[in-house]
Amino acid sequence: MRITVDSTVCEAHGQCGVVDMDLFPLDDDGYSAVGPDAEVPAGEEDTALLGIAACPVRALRVL
Repeated sequence: MRITVDSTVCEAHGQCGVVDMDLFPLDDDGYSAVGPDAEVPAGEEDTALLGIAACPVRALRVL
């Protein structure tokens, strides 16, 4: 599973990072630092889906 963030949509709410800072790192300003194409480690798929669902502006998605 791969995830991505649309940096033009992210508003730095940080809710993804609350779910898991390793899967959803934030930059110094609180914006998602996931990047355009991040691999989710095996066994972390459910957590990744929770982090994606936590985004209030839907900036994250599965590739």
